[in-house]
Amino acid sequence: MTDSYGLAGDTYDPARTAILLVDPYNDFLSEGGKVWPAVSRVALEVGLLDNLRAVVGTARASGVGVFFVPHRRWREGDYEGWDHPNPTQQRIRQSHTFAFGTWGGEFHPDFQPAGSDVVVKEHWAQSGFANTDLDFRLKQRGVTHVIAVGLLANTCIESTGRFAMELGYHVTLVRDATAAFGPEMMHAAHELNGPTFAHSITTTGELVRALKNGA
Repeated sequence: MTDSYGLAGDTYDPARTAILLVDPYNDFLSEGGKVWPAVSRVALEVGLLDNLRAVVGTARASGVGVFFVPHRRWREGDYEGWDHPNPTQQRIRQSHTFAFGTWGGEFHPDFQPAGSDVVVKEHWAQSGFANTDLDFRLKQRGVTHVIAVGLLANTCIESTGRFAMELGYHVTLVRDATAAFGPEMMHAAHELNGPTFAHSITTTGELVRALKNGA
């Protein structure tokens, strides 16, 4: 499979495009974060932090909206008494990942909301749309094209992108602006599953050029 598909025929009108920055927490992205050891190998291989900086910076400079799509920050009592918490929620219940009021539950210092950025309600599971106001906020701004970046490629990015497609959005995935726990998960996200719902799968360099051309 080629490195990207779909991008050549796609245009990104800044007024109708949004970056969905999923779960940019210290626990994921920072040295010392609870999940950083699990994602660091892939994150360093793809240049995740630099690529996220490039995507977000170019989006803001081009007038493309940036939407922070955060996971539920763990609070005392979360998931207790639930009939069927999923495996990730069970791990969070044990490890207190993204705990509210802690450093790990804060956004990485390089990815702080600014200007007209939007921070949507926290998602409890893997989709940034389910049980949040993301769809409403996007539609109120006339957004038709979403670009999903952040963590993790095969869970929250995939679920958010697939849900976006079901809602009628044009969906772009960015291979090197995400990471996962291993290369096989990245392969599944971009070679096996992504092509079943995403309209474009590209790289940071190609996306940055497209955003600049659309500005």
